[in-house]
Amino acid sequence: MFSVCMCDRYQAAPKESHFPAIKRFMKYLKGTINTGLWYSRDAAMSLIGYSDADFAGCKLDRKSTSGTCHSIGNSLVSWHSKKQACVALSTAEAEYIAAGVCCAQIL
Repeated sequence: MFSVCMCDRYQAAPKESHFPAIKRFMKYLKGTINTGLWYSRDAAMSLIGYSDADFAGCKLDRKSTSGTCHSIGNSLVSWHSKKQACVALSTAEAEYIAAGVCCAQIL
């Protein structure tokens, strides 16, 4: 999903250099067409959230990318991946912003 979001950033002005990345994840999707998620009725109903961030992952503006996912029991119910609005000055700050986004999504 991260690759799709990265290519989506350049959707308004795509370049030929983006084509190999698009081709690569299209091949991946073609190979995983029979893969899916199973939601069991007997699963425990505990809400769990995970978050992560990369520090200054974008080479152009040095912004970090936050990623979160939320599950109820063993079932994924939502995910989120987005470039952060501000430039983090440390890895801890980037992770703190990602944790805030995760908590806001849970609420």
